[in-house]
Amino acid sequence: MAQFGPSIIDVHTPSSSFAILYSDTEDSLETLFDKLSKKTVVELNGRHVRPGWVKYEWNGTVWNLDDASDYAIFAWRLKSATGTTPNDGWPVLFVRNPDRPLPSPPDYQNPSFYVFRPKPSPPSPRLPATPESSSLESGKSRKRGKEPKPHDAAPKFKKEFEKFHNENGVRTITGSIGPVNNVRMLLKSGYRHVYISRKFAIKNGFIPKDASPGHYGYSGIVNLGKWPITVGRTRTVHAVYLTEESHFDVVLGRSFVERRQVKFDAVDPTDVVCGDTGEKIDCELVILKDGKGQIVTVT
Repeated sequence: MAQFGPSIIDVHTPSSSFAILYSDTEDSLETLFDKLSKKTVVELNGRHVRPGWVKYEWNGTVWNLDDASDYAIFAWRLKSATGTTPNDGWPVLFVRNPDRPLPSPPDYQNPSFYVFRPKPSPPSPRLPATPESSSLESGKSRKRGKEPKPHDAAPKFKKEFEKFHNENGVRTITGSIGPVNNVRMLLKSGYRHVYISRKFAIKNGFIPKDASPGHYGYSGIVNLGKWPITVGRTRTVHAVYLTEESHFDVVLGRSFVERRQVKFDAVDPTDVVCGDTGEKIDCELVILKDGKGQIVTVT
């Protein structure tokens, strides 16, 4: 349904919610930032809203609203919206200064802000069919059902172990460390620091190619100094250690998780949010197996 005259757009921040009037004929990205700045003058300590501070939700996905190109798409989507609520395709804005940490309890957390929205509950397990609910079987199907099933020699505990790890895996994200881009990294708070493997370190010049025991040797973990790590749009500097871990080139441990205020979802293990900026990070689950197909557990 086409909109005539000013439209009302809901706006949510980490601590408050309000609405603004928007006109597709009178407003621009600059005037939109001006309106948002006036409404958030207290929460943002008088700072003017700028690129990187505004996002909007459209059709269930959160999008950036940083430049003229983003704004042109936003305005077109607003014109093409068929309803007047987010569930009907109507955009809603989010404003936050990424340089400031998100509020944490006991401070108020706005449940309408996309980072703080409650997660959907997991689906209920499907109950097995009972004899009463099953349809009547023909004589042929009953006969087939009496045939012995092939025997699975694997112990029950082993099958349960493999099922558990096949459903979980380990979290991995993509980022850069030092001059090396597009590195698949293990994200696991069970490790204390940030580590890189010996093979990766030699290949990319973090240590000399002729490194041998006693020189970046195997007698213990070696501190390689501080290196920049970029995940999402944010770059942070961390102490990096050499390790003999061979499964992953880079391991992001507790020092990274705490620095970026990483939040994990108990229901969806791929739902990873960096609390320092509010960014949702693309995460994939990886299941490691050795040459015999056996699951390798990463502790």
